[in-house]
Amino acid sequence: MVLHNRDVRTDVRELGALVGDVLAAQASTEAYETVEDLRNAAIDYRRGDATSRDALHESVGELSTTREEIVARAFTTYFELINLAEERERVRAIRGADEEGALHDSFDATIAEFAAAGVEPEELEELLADVLIEPTFTAHPTEARRATVKAKLRSIANHLEELDERNLTERERNGIWRDVTAEVTSLWGTRQVRQRSPEPEDEARNVQWYLENTLFDVVGDAYEEFEETISKEYDDVDCPKLFEFRSWAGSDRDGNPFVTPEVTDETLARQREVAVEKYRDRCKRLSAVLSQDGERYAVDDKLTESLSADAERFPTVVEEARERYPDEPYRQKLRLMRERLDRVDDVRPGEYPDGDAFLADLDVIADSLAADGQDAVRESFVEPLRRQVDTFGFTLASLDLRDHRENHTEAVAEAVATEGVDYRGMDEDAREEFLTEAILQEDPVVDADEPGDVSETTERVLRRFQELAEWQDEYGAQAIDTYCISMTEEPSHVLEVLFLADQVGVVSLPDHCGLDVVPLLETESALNGAERILGTLFENEAYATALEVRDEVQEVMLGYSDSNKENGFLAANWDLYENQRRIARFCREEEVTLRLFHGRGGSISRGGGPMNEALLALPNETVTGQVKFTEQGEAIAEKYANPRIAERELEQMLDAQIRARHEANEEPTEDVPDEWVDAMETMAPAARKTYRDLLNTDGFVDYFGQATPISVVENLNLGSRPASRSGERTVEDLRAIPWVFSWTQTRLILPGWYSLASGLDAYLDAVGEEEGLETLREMYDEWPFFRTTLDNAALALARTDPEIAAEYADLADDDLRERFFPELIGEYERGRELVLSISGRDDLIRREWLEESLDRRNPYVDPLNLLQANLLGRTHRTDEEERTLRLTVNGIAAGMKNTG
Repeated sequence: MVLHNRDVRTDVRELGALVGDVLAAQASTEAYETVEDLRNAAIDYRRGDATSRDALHESVGELSTTREEIVARAFTTYFELINLAEERERVRAIRGADEEGALHDSFDATIAEFAAAGVEPEELEELLADVLIEPTFTAHPTEARRATVKAKLRSIANHLEELDERNLTERERNGIWRDVTAEVTSLWGTRQVRQRSPEPEDEARNVQWYLENTLFDVVGDAYEEFEETISKEYDDVDCPKLFEFRSWAGSDRDGNPFVTPEVTDETLARQREVAVEKYRDRCKRLSAVLSQDGERYAVDDKLTESLSADAERFPTVVEEARERYPDEPYRQKLRLMRERLDRVDDVRPGEYPDGDAFLADLDVIADSLAADGQDAVRESFVEPLRRQVDTFGFTLASLDLRDHRENHTEAVAEAVATEGVDYRGMDEDAREEFLTEAILQEDPVVDADEPGDVSETTERVLRRFQELAEWQDEYGAQAIDTYCISMTEEPSHVLEVLFLADQVGVVSLPDHCGLDVVPLLETESALNGAERILGTLFENEAYATALEVRDEVQEVMLGYSDSNKENGFLAANWDLYENQRRIARFCREEEVTLRLFHGRGGSISRGGGPMNEALLALPNETVTGQVKFTEQGEAIAEKYANPRIAERELEQMLDAQIRARHEANEEPTEDVPDEWVDAMETMAPAARKTYRDLLNTDGFVDYFGQATPISVVENLNLGSRPASRSGERTVEDLRAIPWVFSWTQTRLILPGWYSLASGLDAYLDAVGEEEGLETLREMYDEWPFFRTTLDNAALALARTDPEIAAEYADLADDDLRERFFPELIGEYERGRELVLSISGRDDLIRREWLEESLDRRNPYVDPLNLLQANLLGRTHRTDEEERTLRLTVNGIAAGMKNTG
């Protein structure tokens, strides 16, 4: 069976030709020829037909200011379209493998393996009941493209799907290609670079788009596939709720003064409005299907009772429904359900108080259909809606609040100072004692409404907690029930949030706690002190009571980005792995269920990489079944813009998590040989020292500023949050995203591999190279953590191009270049050599499609890199040159398919 009409080479060739046609038509034939000359010169060098890049350098150097902008726009547009071609190829691969029954990492294969291994139905049910996967969308500024550009690209993607999957006449194909041409022409004329920073509302709407337009529909299809897969091997095994989506967009206040209570309130209101409107629409569609004649089909007693209750609640509406749908009980019920949905956010009474109430009415319909032998109708039309309501409720995505712990400390100190309490003067023990007594006593300590003469920070924090109480009253506690504390270092930092929530009634112990308080551990000291922090909290009377009310579930967030920036790639990965194990063991001893929240970024250095592989590489001790992780920037678009890819992502996540949970049940404590742990304990400190020595070397910050486009990245209007915490140009102060973004632009992906070689060499020096390599190869073959770590480093090494990086190094002062660049390249070359030796591969990349993608892209990124380096080297740039420079950043990001 032929599933597709095209392939990736056809798409790349025709889209590339179309860019050329549009360029010639919208600019000039001469501009087209210039771009072609640059492209061919880059290809000649990459293929070995030219011995140097001199011709490419010369062509870039001769460009006029106007022609520079056209070149940057042409290559950027090309990459945007090639990304769509590769997305389409991924869909082809998914559909083709599914048709052949050859999908790897598939839930289907896992269930078959479980059945073959004798996993009983009860055990599978318990496994599924444990699992809850919570992707959490953030507004972190790593998406370089404008929303307008993304919308145009999505339209082109839809046209490519039609061309690829539909049987079309020649006239129909020509019509669709005409529309593609029009879209690309419009894209050419659209400003690529934002003129203003996106506001938090823009970021929240961006996240909402994926929830509303992709995931809402995909979830029902995914569950249908899961249930069908289970039924092939098992009878009567229920598939429970497996996914829940959360968001920081519109509620993450850490470092972003623009996320105000008004923004959060607007986000909550808009998300509820979208969810309710979706359900109204689904009820209308369902009404068209459930037209069963009540005189021919029996209905369940519960449906009759439900209609009677509706008659008392809405007598006029019920009468109208009976007149419109005589003897059609399902349609009558659905009309009443739409009425209750219409009254959500209305002054009229009778609305659904929450998604659970709406779900209860759907259950009545589903049960009645099942009782009357209409399972096919129920499964095809009612069950997908039930899954949507169960997953999204009336919130669409629950929001997490977040702020820096210093702001909470200041707010508590100032607020209680008006009551004569010197909180600032207390040591840690005294603070814990004071907060505990204050939380447990019945009367509030401070008046959050009238706190007196306090700072702006305190006023802002207190107002947020007041609004939190109102949000939970208005939207339900589940809509916004988590508070994350950045840079947590002490138990008091957690108790401060619990205290502030208590003062406004969100917490009222011993009966009510409407908040999960989540410490974010991101520094070396915080990670190493995790047991001390949690142990103190678990023994604390107030916190232990709150934990009991929250079903003894403790969420702990791990910060991958700042951990990497502080310690380097290898040491950060080991610290996170070891501390996860310690935290998990400690929680198990305390009989507390741990839910780890992985603060992963899109890039390798910030915890990125395939999510299913990351889940399988987690220590067994940490796999409780519940897992939460951040999704951000371009990774959101890559995973969730296309429905088929989004469904595949969900399947892979579920497959990995259920496998990991099963393995954790079989082997609760992962058996890691002491020899392997000793190896890591030798490598990690050595790698950390090498990394920190680099950062602390006098002149390195200057080199970073001169040899990367950080000054451009900081002003790119990527997100609403400032690029640094205080505006200072230091590595410590700079946020992880622009740090990684800047290195990625130079094709020197330092954060993804620097000091790896030093760490590995320290171990080889300690035990001898022959014996050491044998152990490292064994670790790679048999230990998922080490294999995933090394494979991720390999990917960052593969994306690194020393020759292009040298172009940027040449921008630095001569003495800085000679001090730093040879050291960086030496570490790169040794890291590459060691990774290949340990993995036993000839190439760094183990995925053929990825290698093809890099080979396809590299010759086209090169001209953009040389143009960018040329522009950065100019002492004074015109406004037009500045715009072109920023456009090259977008183009390289699109070409690398990665920012920060």
